[in-house]
Amino acid sequence: MHAAPKILGLAISYIVIAVIGIPANLTVIAVMLRRRCGLSGCTTVYLLSMAMTDLLVIITGVILNRVVSMTLPSSFLNFSPACNVNVAGAFAVKDCSVWVMVMFTFDRFVAICCQHFKAKYCTERTAAVVIGTVSAISCFKNTFWGFIFAPPHSNEPTTCKVRPAFYTSPGWIAYDWIDVILTPCLPIVLILLFNFLTIRHIVRAIKTRRRLQGGGNSESQRDPETDNRRKSIVLLLSISGIFIVLWILVLISVLYIRIASVTYFTGSNFNDIAFLLEESGYMRQFLSSCVNPFIYAGTQRKIRDEIKLGVKYPLTLINKFVK
Repeated sequence: MHAAPKILGLAISYIVIAVIGIPANLTVIAVMLRRRCGLSGCTTVYLLSMAMTDLLVIITGVILNRVVSMTLPSSFLNFSPACNVNVAGAFAVKDCSVWVMVMFTFDRFVAICCQHFKAKYCTERTAAVVIGTVSAISCFKNTFWGFIFAPPHSNEPTTCKVRPAFYTSPGWIAYDWIDVILTPCLPIVLILLFNFLTIRHIVRAIKTRRRLQGGGNSESQRDPETDNRRKSIVLLLSISGIFIVLWILVLISVLYIRIASVTYFTGSNFNDIAFLLEESGYMRQFLSSCVNPFIYAGTQRKIRDEIKLGVKYPLTLINKFVK
């Protein structure tokens, strides 16, 4: 009796994420495609890819997997075999989004810390190849999620139910743990490592430049190179910092569920602490894809300028039409 209000509350929360996240990511995609933000080619490709994967995460994970299942329980997406494709696609897109973030962090590490390797690696072609490879691996790895649901016993579709063997079979248990290690455990470790090395290199470089400039005590002295390095720190910490903060609860929930051997993917008991912990973790995961566009705009002035121009353009057309 108490489940309906909680379902409604969760559904409204996911709808809010979708309403904010979809137009925000579409705006970033449009801005990146114009290539007028003063960013390097490889950075533009990575940010464009991150916005696209975040958009797909919201569409597959939030709308198709959460909102539809909570508000339209009789939808064909909640029955076999549609739910197999839906779940596999949602997991694949999630992995793409996370690992593109990791590779962008590595790209910035190479660009700032490995000058001798920068010219060969930090190119649009390399970025495209890396993103394509990560996407292909993510899609292949997550196709197996489409087999965790029991097939229908007749010609009529049945609701998606996890195979009992998923919780007991050594193969499925191993695959489940491999998935947890690859996403999000390893990405969090790699992002922290690359950011630590990058920031340490930037801080050392700033101190060295100040010594070469005679101490740098004068506030009136402006060093463009130092300013660029500081902006790099802000962008890195903003994107990856928010990512780690929001994904920590996801990591806690998935580890608890695996260690405690809790059955999940059911969502039937809205008063169970395991379900609430799991769902709050997933919500923060989706929130990460929602807030990224605001981080780009908040840390990059030229992106904000392009957005303002985009908002003013239709108003200008309407004004000309009226006149």
